[in-house]
Amino acid sequence: MNEFKPVLALVIPCYNEELCIAATAGRLLEVLQSLIDKNKISEKSYLYFVDDGSFDNTWSLITELHKANSQVKGTKFIKNFGNQKALIAGYESVRDIGCDCAVSIDADLQQDENAIETFVDKFLEGFDIVSGIRNSRDTDTFFKKISAILFYKLMYMLGAKIPMNHSDYRLVSRRALCIMELYPEKYLFLRGFFNDVGLKTAYVNFDVKPRMAGESKFNFVKLMGLALNGITSFSVVPLRIVSILGFIMAVVSFLIGAETLFEKIFFHNTPNGWATNILLLCFFGGIQICCLGVIGEYVGQVYREVKARPRYIKDTELK
Repeated sequence: MNEFKPVLALVIPCYNEELCIAATAGRLLEVLQSLIDKNKISEKSYLYFVDDGSFDNTWSLITELHKANSQVKGTKFIKNFGNQKALIAGYESVRDIGCDCAVSIDADLQQDENAIETFVDKFLEGFDIVSGIRNSRDTDTFFKKISAILFYKLMYMLGAKIPMNHSDYRLVSRRALCIMELYPEKYLFLRGFFNDVGLKTAYVNFDVKPRMAGESKFNFVKLMGLALNGITSFSVVPLRIVSILGFIMAVVSFLIGAETLFEKIFFHNTPNGWATNILLLCFFGGIQICCLGVIGEYVGQVYREVKARPRYIKDTELK
């Protein structure tokens, strides 16, 4: 029997999830009770829902669940701020309410909730961060599967060593939550942060199930935004690539200019090689536009941080 029984908080971000909130809360309360019965966590453990500006009955259902069971807590945003900010709000809220560790899990319970016990076991062994790794992407569409693989490989190449198929299903200790407070950036990329912070980390594999109800709220645009935020937050390699391309373009431009001058002086045939020049002009013009886009992403990231707007605004909170 463990003498130390940590207070576990389950952080559940949700957006228009009225079809599965009740079932999710019921199942997660069962998981908590099972861990309490096994003397692995404290009876003070709880659920913390973060309603990311839903416009359906999600918050009403959370409020009813809170009235029926004090283990259900939560907060509601005044508008939709995005999944990453909902997770950050959840982590910061449970840190302030009080917990020894927190597990974030999606409201649709596609992530296997039974892995929470393994997360807690690893925490009790002394790990500050326990990251969930998907066993496979069989439930994803072909496009989502390919784009996810490309994202992780690209992040790895650019210096952010995020494990393949890592997700936001993880356990973090109170120590990790307190360290997160030292990172004031408004667009904190959590997968990169928890992987980069340097705390003792373990990995747990889990299976992904089909959604119990509703549809995924992550579309291509949101996934692309998450990817760009991750790359610009944790890697300057794209800027270095731009510098290298600029040097190569300068050398090639010099060679083309020398070739044109040579033809003018010795052959008096300016049109010679005209097609080549046009093709090269279009090619390097495209590269220049691409490079400006990369620089623009970094400038935009700085611009958003300089404005120092709040990450999120709570409308109401249930404790």
